[in-house]
Amino acid sequence: MPSRGEAAQSDPDWMQLALAQASLAAQAGEVPVGAVIVKQGQLVGIGHNSPIGNHDPCAHAEILAIRAAGQYLGNYRLTECELFATLEPCAMCAGAIQHARIKRLVFGASDAKTGACGSVVDLFAEPKLNHHTMVVAGVMASESARLLADFFADRRLQKSRIHKANHNENDPDQSCSAAA
Repeated sequence: MPSRGEAAQSDPDWMQLALAQASLAAQAGEVPVGAVIVKQGQLVGIGHNSPIGNHDPCAHAEILAIRAAGQYLGNYRLTECELFATLEPCAMCAGAIQHARIKRLVFGASDAKTGACGSVVDLFAEPKLNHHTMVVAGVMASESARLLADFFADRRLQKSRIHKANHNENDPDQSCSAAA
């Protein structure tokens, strides 16, 4: 996989790096979303979801990647940059992408609950806005969706185990039968 300053050849190459970032988020107990930013074929920013760990509701993968790219490039305008995200950006992230003047957005899985690239709203198609990012949807969508589905399935299983354990502690019949 490319590292900062190394070139990749295709959208799937960059999306693979974004998926690696999403996996880091999952390992930290965060919703597995990852993002990378590329300028003229060079990696300039990476990020993965970390609102829980950072105690920051704005610590979405896209926002962190935008911040990293801005610091790396020394500019808040990322005009010749492309952002690759594993999940369709929300309205907050879409707004940041527009304010940063990112040229192109590529995302994996659609987000039917908060997606701002056409699933719920399409902020990039709003003609009144002065910047229009080109959007490419569905690159490695199944891999991105599988990572999210596995994460939430594991989370539901953990909650179920905790619920059952708490239920058994409070149920005298279960306690007696376990002791017998």
